[in-house]
Amino acid sequence: MAEMPKKATWTFLTNHAHVMACLLDNPNMLMRRIADRVGITERAVQRIINELTEAGYVTIIKEGRQNTYVPNIALPLRHPIESHKSVGELFSFLVPNLPVTPIAPKPDAERG
Repeated sequence: MAEMPKKATWTFLTNHAHVMACLLDNPNMLMRRIADRVGITERAVQRIINELTEAGYVTIIKEGRQNTYVPNIALPLRHPIESHKSVGELFSFLVPNLPVTPIAPKPDAERG
């Protein structure tokens, strides 16, 4: 009988990339939902979002208890191998309908 292939224990993208893909797909996604989609804890999502924010890759807009995460897709990737490409170029094939320009927060009247 043929042996079943082992489940992959690694992926080509990091958890940071997975979290960013979630934010690009839905800037209002709850951390709990991101954690479920990525397969990590909410605490890990919070740490990753904080790191992305500190590095300028994400801006957080708080409105009451609701957060909108605004990714900066114009910034270059961090590693020297890929630093000639932008965040938007990397995610253009992963996130359907990725805007060509950075995501702008909705005016207050449209968010409510």
